[in-house]
Amino acid sequence: MAKLKLGAIADDKPVKLTVELPAAVHRDLVAYADALAQETGQPINQPARLIAPILARFIASDRAFAKMRNVMKPQAPAEPAGPGTSTGRG
Repeated sequence: MAKLKLGAIADDKPVKLTVELPAAVHRDLVAYADALAQETGQPINQPARLIAPILARFIASDRAFAKMRNVMKPQAPAEPAGPGTSTGRG
């Protein structure tokens, strides 16, 4: 059997969202949960818990998004000169 892209699911504090999925996507999510449970030996009682790690994995693997994100990062403002800092004037 091929190795799945997801591993064990981390236990993290969730943020609640309501999402509607097409029935075919839900069936695939349930099937993926079953396959992952067989591979990891960790039962997945709520296939919806896979949505966040799947999205995270997708976003992390999107190189174009990573490049765009780096371009969009705000630059840190320059630190003001503190007391005792030389300004070059004497």
